[in-house]
Amino acid sequence: MRNIVLFASGNGSNAEEIIKYFKNSEIGKVVAVFCNKPDAKVLDRAKNHNLPSVVFNKTQLNEGFVLEQLHQFQPDLIVLAGFLLKFPESILKEYPKVINIHPALLPKYGGKGMYGMNVHQAVLDNKEKETGITIHYVNEHYDEGEFIFQKSVNIEDCKSAEEIAHKIHELEHQYFSVILSKLLS
Repeated sequence: MRNIVLFASGNGSNAEEIIKYFKNSEIGKVVAVFCNKPDAKVLDRAKNHNLPSVVFNKTQLNEGFVLEQLHQFQPDLIVLAGFLLKFPESILKEYPKVINIHPALLPKYGGKGMYGMNVHQAVLDNKEKETGITIHYVNEHYDEGEFIFQKSVNIEDCKSAEEIAHKIHELEHQYFSVILSKLLS
């Protein structure tokens, strides 16, 4: 059984989908949720699933506290599910299997500041006909790690960034856990 640790910064809908997907899995299980915002809804979701959570700030992420906490959970896989801070090299050196999901077809619309509605608005403003998701390994640069999986969706009928976000969430919930499961097995 492989241990999965989730990192999230906000609502946590992807995190909860992953928690539910692996709840009865023989491949892996979510053992903890790490979050950099003490008022994030993802912490309630973790509590509802009886999962321990670790709350930290940016300094603690970069200066060893988070790495120390990770050791307790012995993760085989670390998954960023809506985690907005740059992941430190110190953790990547010890845990090279870190996976992220990005709400666009990278390399387009990636990099610092390109997350959530910022991405969807940029896609809309540029009148793209399609967008999608990219699941990728995390490296020391925002959204530049090796791609694992991409899936596109037509958005020609979308009139707002919110409509695009809805389509992207559907893709995320449909594919993220499945791809993680394949990586673990």
